[in-house]
Formats: sequence, structure tokens, C-alpha cells
Amino acid sequence: MYYIIDGSGWLYRAFHALPPLTAPDGQPTQAVLGFGNMLRKLLRQHDPQHLVVVFDAPGKTFRHAIHSEYKAHRPPVPPELKAQFDPIVELIGIMGLPMLQIPDVEADDVIATLSNTTSDPVRIISSDKDLAQLVTDRVQMLDVFKNKLIDPEAVGEKFGVGPAQVADWLALVGDTSDNVPGIPGVGPKTAAKWLQTYGDLQGVLDNADAIKGKVGDALRDHLDQIRMAHTLTQLKTELDLPQNWETLTRGPIDDDALDSFAQRLGFRSWTRDSNGSKNAPDEKIAPEGASSSVVQGQRAIRTTLVQNHAQLAELCQEITAAPRYAIDTETSGLNTRHADLIGISIATVEDQAWYIPVGHNTNEPQLPLRDVASALAPLLADQAKPRVLQNGKFDAPILSRHGMPLATPWDDTQLASYVVEAHERHDMDTLAERWLGHTTTHYEDVVGKGKKQLNFSDVPINIAADYAGEDAAITLGLFHAMQPLLDADVQLKGIYQDLEVPLAPVLERMEARGIVVDRDVLAAADRDFSAEIDHEEMRCHDLAGETFNLGSPAQLGVILFEKMGLPVLQKTPKGAPSTAESVLEEMAAEYELPRRILRWRMLSKLRSTYTRALDAAVDPDSGRVHCRFQQAVASTGRLSCADPNLQNIPIRRPEGRRIREAFVAAEGYKLVALDYSQVELRLMAHFSEDPLLTSAFADGVDIHSRTAAQVWGLQEDAVTPDQRRAAKAVNFGLIYGISSFGLARNLGISRSESDDIMQRFFSAFPRVKDYMDAVRKEATEKGEVRTLRGRRLMLPDIRSRNAARRQGAERVAINAPLQGTAADIIKQAMLDIDHRIGENPDIRMLLQVHDELIFEVREGLEHDAVSQLSELMANAAKLRIPLVVDSGVGHSWAEAH
Repeated sequence: MYYIIDGSGWLYRAFHALPPLTAPDGQPTQAVLGFGNMLRKLLRQHDPQHLVVVFDAPGKTFRHAIHSEYKAHRPPVPPELKAQFDPIVELIGIMGLPMLQIPDVEADDVIATLSNTTSDPVRIISSDKDLAQLVTDRVQMLDVFKNKLIDPEAVGEKFGVGPAQVADWLALVGDTSDNVPGIPGVGPKTAAKWLQTYGDLQGVLDNADAIKGKVGDALRDHLDQIRMAHTLTQLKTELDLPQNWETLTRGPIDDDALDSFAQRLGFRSWTRDSNGSKNAPDEKIAPEGASSSVVQGQRAIRTTLVQNHAQLAELCQEITAAPRYAIDTETSGLNTRHADLIGISIATVEDQAWYIPVGHNTNEPQLPLRDVASALAPLLADQAKPRVLQNGKFDAPILSRHGMPLATPWDDTQLASYVVEAHERHDMDTLAERWLGHTTTHYEDVVGKGKKQLNFSDVPINIAADYAGEDAAITLGLFHAMQPLLDADVQLKGIYQDLEVPLAPVLERMEARGIVVDRDVLAAADRDFSAEIDHEEMRCHDLAGETFNLGSPAQLGVILFEKMGLPVLQKTPKGAPSTAESVLEEMAAEYELPRRILRWRMLSKLRSTYTRALDAAVDPDSGRVHCRFQQAVASTGRLSCADPNLQNIPIRRPEGRRIREAFVAAEGYKLVALDYSQVELRLMAHFSEDPLLTSAFADGVDIHSRTAAQVWGLQEDAVTPDQRRAAKAVNFGLIYGISSFGLARNLGISRSESDDIMQRFFSAFPRVKDYMDAVRKEATEKGEVRTLRGRRLMLPDIRSRNAARRQGAERVAINAPLQGTAADIIKQAMLDIDHRIGENPDIRMLLQVHDELIFEVREGLEHDAVSQLSELMANAAKLRIPLVVDSGVGHSWAEAH
């Protein structure tokens, strides 16, 4: 098997896959790290003997001579990427790998020639569509990012044609990434249909006169262009290369040089696996009671079972002597208030772990839980001993409930990953693969799936030990890999250490408290919603003149577009008329049936999501709902809420108020709701420093009336309700980078009217436009934006050649610093409040929803609580204009909001 790495493709993917990183000397390194991790993973998993890395040579190629505009629209290589090419070349040499870079041709042509000069199987490590034309039963592509093998069948599924027709297909469709012109009006399906009918491009050209319609005219008008495009899309397979497969052989890795390279660039995790191969690590003598080792990827993890008091004492000595330990729990379920503890795994080094079984339903030896708790409790409560967990907010209450409270704060690899790479996934399996190149044992691999799935307590202890020990050891390894990145960025380290880590136990206590739900109020709302749903369904049937399934998009489409003849505004990817929410909303302005369908959908969703689901979620012991607050989900830093999700209750609808009426205070208490007023608009004023916007907030005037007055040149008392509504749409649209088209749609006005309104706004508030332009520019240059405190959001599409994706990323770039700063502010407020009130039974923090905090306050103390809590929230950040907190008090959430 011969392996060819598309080095140029890897280089760009590695650069954009990781956040900006720097070596201790300030040199950018994220492309080097990503490239190296992929390279080491490939060597571990496939152990190739014949392998070559192919790069594009600098300068123009023969294709530029054919078409002067070839790749002309591509932006220049970012300087921070260009600076990483030499270290990558150095790394390839250290790894003992040959490299090719041939002038006047592209890497794809070199890859094509190499694939053509052997009869042995070839794997091309790339996802580049141009290389799909090389695929055969012998030559296949491997996308290591998706772990996907691309064979002729996969090519056919993607393009609609076989590999031999891909170059023809590209010539007909065009290639925007390379600036290869296609035929106007000819898309992928048309091109595939022609090639399926006529065999190849020449067959299409020979039958051009037989193709009817506008696309036929376009084909005949562009015959010379098509031939030129085909010379660009076809890869050369007969190049005279300076090396062949006999010399393109993998050599030994220079371990000392790799260690030195990794230390110089700050890649701490590499130094623990310098050989980069699949060779097993040195054998170690297994301690008494050790299970078999788990060997996956580059890590061999040996787990020692703790089944007697001597082994438990030995583990305690290990924890005491270690500089840091990782701990993980295995439980009977995911409910932290009720799940039983099945076992505890602990790791003090990355290749060894300990597993303490305490709740397995087997006849194997286990220590009594009380003995384990007695031995571990003092160690876990030692605040001076650093400890690390993966999603510790889950493990901490489990340990505490079983007599082993965990000292705070603890380090958390899930949160560290979230701070460093907010846009990625943060579960252990994904993190292990991404950061350590290690494929973990999945939970289903141990307990099974479906009806035959076991409870973890029924898993044999030696199998459970391997699985659990791996979790603890990998958690420790992840922390060691992530720590240098946090240490290298003062702002990110501050977000991690001072905000996210201390917030986890605060959220855990809020989850444990929950909020009381009045099930009678909930049942009454459910009955009313059910009656309204039935009424809306009957009315829809009357309007349609027949009964149909309102929940079926296909049946609804027949009624709306075939029977009633309503205009088709949008189609699905398969070509059917769309009945999506946005489409129905646009139609609802003129037609009653879409309006009724929308209300039926809204009521049905509220009933299934809240009035029914909430009742089932009420804890029978406490009468409360205990939702989960998720820190590592929203890329902007916002908390999300699950089981149930209380953030999606429509607060501006009376139906949403009915649901909030069911959330009530405990007997002897009132609910207090405190909500930041227009926080993101205030942040826009702070960031832009626009004098008019800033003065409006400083003066405490109605911001929307002030905006309308400025836009239409009026006195504020002369502003009409419609003008204020339009100004409000502009103000809030700014936060999300709204376009003129979007504003026109929101206000139901013409595009020219919305253009005029936005032009007037930016004339009145010029610093706002300056700020938005500066954010777009900085985001494009850096590939990221930051909040006031330095939280980072990566924007992988900000340089996309796809205009829609790029514009979407630009809108995110404008919104993310505002929304992310608002998230940082309310998190800081929660920490300040928790520090002030602690476990005070008179004031309990229960919920965080968007910019609102809900408390349970003992009756008679509401006034003092509002004053104290509002002050803490208002002082959570120092801005150029004041933060204002609105407050409300009531028996229910609806009354307090």
C-alpha cells in the first residue's frame, strides 16, 4: 500500500481547525500542531512504509498560462500561516518522511502521476474534489478528518457521475474555488444528467445541438470556454518526477530532534509519545489485581483494581504523593440526585489508573462504600491538592451524596476545551481523538445497545475497570495537553480560571435546588392548550374544505399549493414547495390558513415541550423541577438549559405567561426576577463609543424613541409608534448584523425604504458603523472575535469563498462580542451573588434564563434582596454607560417577570 498526503490541503485544514496558538517565543503554531497531530495519527493507525507528502510549489503553474484568472480571486496566504510552513517541513524531515514540491505544476498533478506509476493499492490522504477523478478500485481517497474512505461508489453518490467523469463534470459546472468558469445556468444535476446521457464531455459537445432550452443555448455559446475549462480541471498523470516509489520510503523518526522540536514549540503532549508509531510501550510489571491494559491509539493504559484495604491504602498514598490527580465516577444513571455510585476511577499519571468498584451486582470482591468514603473523603476535600475532572458538575454531587464532598475549585477538561475551542464538541470521546489522537472505548461498547443494554452495575468488574480507568487517565492527559494553551493566553486563562471553573459548583447547587412547579396550574394550562389546538385544527379543516394531517408537510403542501393555489415562495432541497416556519410566516400576512397552521404548531409545541413534559419532570419528592445548566454548549459563552429547557418559553406571548404561572415560590417565600435591561444594546454603545448612543443610555431616555428621532429628524415627543417600531427593529437588528434585506422583511417595507432607514441610522450614529466595519476587518484578519474579557469565538467561515457562509460569519462576528460579553457579565454576577449570599436559606438563586436571574426570597425580605442583588448585578462589569437591572416580585415567575 502506497500513501500520498495532500500536504497543501492538510496545511489549510490544520490552520483553520485550531484556534490561533503561539510558541513560547511568539511564533504562530496552530497549523504545525494540527498538521503534526494528523501526521502522527496516520502513522499510528496505518504504519505505512511507502509515504510521501506533496505540496504546491510557490508561484504560478501552467494553468495560469491557459487562464490568466485561474485562482486570481483567492486572498493571499495569511502571514501567520506562511510563517508555519518551514516548521512543518522541518517536522516532516524529523519524522523521516519524503516530500515533493514540483515547480510549474500543482500538488494534485504530482499526486495523479504518483498514483499512475504503480499497480499496487494507493491511498490519497485528502478530501479535495479535484482528486476524486483519480479514484478507482485500486486508488482510493481517505479523509482522516471524517475517517471516511472514498471509493468509486462514494464518488458517484457525491457527484452523480463516476470518477472518470469528474473532470468533465467540473468543466461543465465550473469550480468557484479555483475560478474555473462553468456554463451559466448549468448546475451539478444538469451536468451529471448530460454526462450520464452522452458518456463524457466530448459526447456532450458532439450532441450540443440536441440539447434544448436556455441551458442548451448556454452550452453552444460557451464551447471554447468549456474546452479551456477542461484543460484546467484535468490532472496530469505523466509528469517526469525526480523520485519514484522505490525512493519514497519512510525512514526512522529522529526521537531526540522531535523532543527538541516539541519543547521549542510548546507541544508538551508530543514529548510523551516521540516514536509516533504503533509499537507497544515498554512492558511494566502489573501490580497485584491489575486488569489487562487498554491499548488504543498511542496510549497503553493499565488499570489496577482496588478490591481490598491494602490496595486502597496504596491508592491513597499515590494520591498524596502525586502533583495532581484525575477522578471520574461510574453511576447507575444520569440523574445526580438519585443515581447510585457503581465505581470510582482515579489516575495520577497518564498511563496508569485505579478503579474502585463499590456497586457492581457481581460476586467479585468489592470494598464497602463506607470504607472507601472514609479513606478518600479527606483527600478529596483537600483544597490544596489539584484535581481534574471531565464535566465535574456531574461527578461532584454524586461523590458528595455518597460521603465524599469534592473541594472547590476543581480543574475541568470539558471547560478548558470550551474556553480554547468554543466552536468544537467537548465530550471525552471527541476530545481524546482531537487532542491526544486516542480512540476511546465507548460506553455502548461496554454495556451494549437497545433492549439488551446492561446497567453499568451488571458489567463484569475487570471490563468496567478498563473502561473507567481509561476515562480517568485520558482526563489527566487532556488537561496536560490543554494547559499550555491556556497558559499562553492570559485572557483565556482568566475566562477559564476566574469565570467558568468557579461557576460550575454554583450551577450544580442551583440544579440541586430546582424550582417549585404548581402541577394544578400546569394541568389547567394543558387543558386550555388542548382545547385551542382542537379548535385551530377544526378551523384549518374548514378553510381547506377537507380533513388532513396538519403535522404532515406533504399533505399541507398539497392543500396550500395544489388545492388552494397559494404562491410557492421557497422549495425544499428535493424541489417540493416548502412549508417551513419562515415561509408560513411570510404567507400569514395575507392568508388565514398559514396563520392558523402557525398557531396550531406553536400551541402543539408548547403542550408537548412544556405542559406535558414539565409535569413528567417534577421530582415527586421535592415537587420541584431540576433542570441542567450546560456551560459548554453555546459558542458565545451563554449558558444553555436542558431537561427541561426553560429558555425557549415564549415570554412575549400570553401562552408563555401561562406556563410561567406554574413556576412558583415555596411556602413562605416569594420569587424575585432580576433582568438586565437592553444589555446588548448598551454593549454596542460601549464598544462603538458612539456619542449619541452613549448619551441616550447615560441620560436614561427611551433608546428606540431617541433612535427614531435621530433617523427621521424629529423631536422625541413627535415620534410615531410605527417610527419607534422601525427604530427598535434597527437597534436590535444591529446586534445581529442585520442586512437591508432582512430589515425590509422584518418591517414589511420595500428594499429601498429599508436602505434609506439604515443610511439615515448610520448617518446619525457613524461610530456604530465604524465599529461594525472594524469588527468585520479584524475577524477576517484573525479568524476570531473576542468579548470584553477576552472570551474567543472562532469564525472558520469568515474567509469562505461561499458568499452566504462568509456573510453569515460576518453577522456572527458582529453579534458574538456583544452576546458573549453579556454572557460573561451575568456569569460574573452569579459568582458575585453566590459569594455574597452563600448558602443563605433566606435567598436562593434558582434559575438563569438569558439575561435574567430568578431567586427564591423569604417573605418580608424581598425589598432588601432586590436592592442588594440588583447592585451586585449592576456592578458585574464597568462600562462607559450604566448597566440597568429591572426587578419584579411575585408568587409566580409570571408575576415576578
